[in-house]
Amino acid sequence: MEQPPVSNQAYTIVIPARYASSRFPGKPLHPLNGQAMILHTVARARESSARSVIVATDDERIKAVCEAAGVDVQMTDPAHPSGTDRIAEVARTRHWEQDRVIVGLQGDEPATPAHHLDLLADNLAAVVDADMATLCMPIQNLVDYRDTNRVKVVRDHRDMALYFSRASIPHRRDSQSQAGSDALDFPDSLLHIGLYAYRCGYLLDYHELRACALEQEEQLEQLRVLYHGGRIHVGQVEASRTRGIDHPDDVPVLEAVLAAQFNSPWAGSGSG
Repeated sequence: MEQPPVSNQAYTIVIPARYASSRFPGKPLHPLNGQAMILHTVARARESSARSVIVATDDERIKAVCEAAGVDVQMTDPAHPSGTDRIAEVARTRHWEQDRVIVGLQGDEPATPAHHLDLLADNLAAVVDADMATLCMPIQNLVDYRDTNRVKVVRDHRDMALYFSRASIPHRRDSQSQAGSDALDFPDSLLHIGLYAYRCGYLLDYHELRACALEQEEQLEQLRVLYHGGRIHVGQVEASRTRGIDHPDDVPVLEAVLAAQFNSPWAGSGSG
């Protein structure tokens, strides 16, 4: 059962946003209900209890839109292979303290509930031996269970990640559900939600870790953490159909979600 966040943990949100995308070029600037996608994502971050919100980009067009809206934005190296590396550059250049909690929110996740961001920061602060924290939710159907675009996670008894995969894990060797109903009634079948919280010191160390074969084969950068002995806490939230945007065809659905569930894009403020 999802627990309400304590929301007393001072933390920072960094939103990596790059312009280039093979499936959806210029995605952060695509309008959703009249506002650029990146501004909706910033609005979700500002609805949280984070003390500051920063956009990290490699594109002057994204920078210009953010600055015009009063958003703290930092240009970062266009050669970064991942959003995590972009976040690490922001932390390093701003000389943040080693124990600062940083939450990374992808720029194409404008329907992320603010309480998920607070919960993530609270979880990392509470689990002192975790290097990072992330979230998951129950898998409710076989389509998601089998979908290689939907990342699955298995956890240990302390809710620490054992493995992340695009494959259907844990595998149900004897299950009749594989060929039967679309319903999936296995409480330990969990979808990963691509939000991460980092301790600043570990984030900077992660940036120096070499990539591993598992990470490259699955195309999941969090496997680098597990391969090198890092610990990722995986908190569970209630099941939701909310997804980010991978393709222009996803836009109408997300516009409807934003109109139904969220207020005006500009609520609150934050910089730092």
